[in-house]
Amino acid sequence: MEKSCTLLIHFDKGTPAIANEIKEALEGNDVPAKIDAMKKAVMLLLNGETLPQLFITIVRYVLPSEDHTVQKLLLLYLEIIEKTDLKGRILPEMILICQNLRNNLQHPNEYIRGVTLRFLCRLNEAEIIEPLIPSVLQNLEHQHPFIRRNAILAVMSIYKLPQGEQLLVDAPEMIEKVLSTEQDPSAKRNAFLMLFNCAHDRAINYLLTHVDRVSEWGELLQMVVLELIRKVCRTNRGEKGKYIKIIISLLNAPSTAVIYECAGTLVSLSSAPTAIRAAANTYCQLLLSQSDNNVKLIVLDRLNELKSSHSDIMVDLIMDVLRALSSPNLDIQRKTLDIVLELVTPRNINEVVLLLKKEVMKTQSGELEKNGEYRQMLIQAIHSCAIKFPEVASTVVHLMMDFLGDGNVASAIDVIVFVREIIETNPKLRVSIIIRLLDTFYQIRAAQVCSCALWIIGEYCLSPSEVESGIATIKQCLGELPFYSVSEEAEAIDASKKTPQSNSITVSSRRPAILADGTYATQSAASETAFSPPTIVQGSLTSGNLRSLLLTGDFFLSAVVACTLTKLVLRLEEVQPSKVEVNKATTQALLIFVSLLQLGQSPVLSHPIDNDSYDRIVLCIRLFCNTGDEIRKKWLQSCRQSFVKMLSEKQLQETEELKAKAQVSHAQPDDLIDFYHLKSRKGMSQLELEDEVQDDLKRATGEFVKDADDANKLNRILQLTGFSDRVYAEAYVTVHHYDIVLDITVINRTRETVQNLCLELATMGDLKLVERPQNYTVAPESSKQIKVNIKVSSTETGVIFGNIVYETSNVLERTVVVLNDIHIDIMDYISPAICMDTAFRTMWAEFEWENKVAVNTVIKNEKEFLDHIIKSTNMKCLTAPSALDGECGFLAANLYAKSVFGEDALVNVSIEKQADGKLSGYIRIRSKTQGIALSLGDKITLKQKGGS
Repeated sequence: MEKSCTLLIHFDKGTPAIANEIKEALEGNDVPAKIDAMKKAVMLLLNGETLPQLFITIVRYVLPSEDHTVQKLLLLYLEIIEKTDLKGRILPEMILICQNLRNNLQHPNEYIRGVTLRFLCRLNEAEIIEPLIPSVLQNLEHQHPFIRRNAILAVMSIYKLPQGEQLLVDAPEMIEKVLSTEQDPSAKRNAFLMLFNCAHDRAINYLLTHVDRVSEWGELLQMVVLELIRKVCRTNRGEKGKYIKIIISLLNAPSTAVIYECAGTLVSLSSAPTAIRAAANTYCQLLLSQSDNNVKLIVLDRLNELKSSHSDIMVDLIMDVLRALSSPNLDIQRKTLDIVLELVTPRNINEVVLLLKKEVMKTQSGELEKNGEYRQMLIQAIHSCAIKFPEVASTVVHLMMDFLGDGNVASAIDVIVFVREIIETNPKLRVSIIIRLLDTFYQIRAAQVCSCALWIIGEYCLSPSEVESGIATIKQCLGELPFYSVSEEAEAIDASKKTPQSNSITVSSRRPAILADGTYATQSAASETAFSPPTIVQGSLTSGNLRSLLLTGDFFLSAVVACTLTKLVLRLEEVQPSKVEVNKATTQALLIFVSLLQLGQSPVLSHPIDNDSYDRIVLCIRLFCNTGDEIRKKWLQSCRQSFVKMLSEKQLQETEELKAKAQVSHAQPDDLIDFYHLKSRKGMSQLELEDEVQDDLKRATGEFVKDADDANKLNRILQLTGFSDRVYAEAYVTVHHYDIVLDITVINRTRETVQNLCLELATMGDLKLVERPQNYTVAPESSKQIKVNIKVSSTETGVIFGNIVYETSNVLERTVVVLNDIHIDIMDYISPAICMDTAFRTMWAEFEWENKVAVNTVIKNEKEFLDHIIKSTNMKCLTAPSALDGECGFLAANLYAKSVFGEDALVNVSIEKQADGKLSGYIRIRSKTQGIALSLGDKITLKQKGGS
């Protein structure tokens, strides 16, 4: 069995020191050489060497040394050498050590005394300690605080030994006397810690006697007081009222560490509104007073927890939380906005939106490099507020439209999506939004933003003046026709003759395009423009922004321009009585369509127009030649209806999620309830009354009783050995975020005593054993519970394997029983999560690890197979239910989950029904790390078959 180690020193592997060299250096008079030799000796001992020949040399030449460093190294040496023989008896030469330690404890130098007392804290041999006790006790009254505080720790360590209560019978009483007279904060803290660990009742008694002076005690002592209060209140909930008053008095302490601990203790012990409000106020003060970003993030986590359980109290502090936005750190800003958005109510919405608007205005200064990302977060936050509370939309929408021409494309896209939703949900704002959009359209610099803005113009320009303005704005931004001159075309033809293969090379060197549903595109229709970085042009009135974007080869935009003009002209026919004006607009639109087709087929651009965009523009031309009422209805009404349906589905989904969150556990009908009004209130403060009420409320709603699912518990019990083995073992596996606890039951099924039974475990993957299990002796036909802790460092399927080794009294050799492997399931680490479609696509493009699993299942229905995969992988389907409705023979859906370590798991399911009724296709998994992609792939391969 390996020894326990109390010392860790970094050791560079090199040529090991030879014992003879160390011995020679120790015998010399050179102090630096002695120090170096002692260090080498300690290193060798820590690495498993015994060096028995050095002991006498050290006793003769090192013990008498007066050098402090040598004495410190000597104590380290004495700490790690073997002090007992194989039978556990003290070695006779240790008598020499005892005499030296006694001399050190009476040494005139304070440092020597202090380090020797510290050394005694790590000594477990009662025979060595016993003769030193009088000297230790003398040091409790020494004038120097350094010695007193170490003497108290030494007394505590001795008292905690197995025979400690016999060695120091009246230790708690002595320490209590020391505590009442001690002035040094550290010594006082150590004395109280000793009572806390060894004489619990005395510590409580001392605390309650001096309750009025707790706020004057030092920071270290106050931290131990808080630990004591937590321990007492967990074991005796009925007494927590008087302790909560102590915590509230400590909230005004000068130490930030103490007030942070106070707030945490208050939240864990009480649900009284006064206590929670005090804790939340404390967190808000820390958030503003601390400059360290890590501290701010930790405090925001605590506030987030409070928001989940006490949102009614947190609502009042929303403006204090928002002040954290002044930090330039994006993570802090993101976390703050996430908390605030869930606390917005009709009462505080105007204040919140006003502050967010001010923050948006600040980002225009351009001083900070991450202003674009911050602005995007603020725009999304304002969007969320405006959807929840439509009355504030009018105050923000025009400000937001100033950012349509933003250089940060993502931010501009968020603005235009916000405008599109507001114009539908707030009909009163339609006219002002359209006028503003037409005025600022020329400033838009990104193709995706232009496409969305054109759709809005096509759908929401309703009056004759709006329709005419819309057509005029598009014409102005397209500029003069045609899009290129004859000379430019001739130059382009010459250039293409010189490099005939350039186009094909360009196409083949690109990465496969990824479509909106996450699938790959191999046709030319997906085109070059689909996944090249977003093109940005400088918008101006002279050279139109649409013209500049079209000349970069963005043919999807040309199709959008054609569709928008078609809608506007069709609407003009309905609202404009003058046929001349309608015909004029129609001929101008047709001229633009033909020019777009000419541009797409000319050699001026690096690649020709794709088939989809070509067909779309041709359809628009045909429509003007033959317009029926049915087609007109489709163009002018169906698009808007689809958009309204999409918004209502989104709203319905959000409502359902809120309902699911709001579901609370309920108590059983026959549970006992204490009636607070019938209780005696004598001598109770307002805070204690509140706390009692909250506790009763929790009991009534069943919050105290968390019934574990017994069936689920049985599923987690794993058989490790066979029923015919002499020693039977089974394990109950509990996974809790970063820890796995194995509760192993070992049963001796023989009629003999099993000795030196040891559970030897090893791990594969990112799992790490925390401690080695000890040797046990198990009586005949009895059992032993063994707990093993394992740390987890990443989301990966891990394996725990090992064996049980034991001896029986009549057999000399050891018996080994090999255990079944324990596979740690990735499903314990990942949970369903929500993310925006744009964020999903960005991550899909960025993540480098992909695992592609071919579909192989007996399930015949596409929707049923998707549900089976969602259930098997514990993921959230991001694709809207309406997009999965109907029977068309194929299905594509995106799934998303997040691990407890903050890793993202992305899955794309693309399946198709074959002629024989079977499903085929692929499931692609992408992640930032290899482990999660491989583990999820294995899980899907294992579970996808389906059936019974």
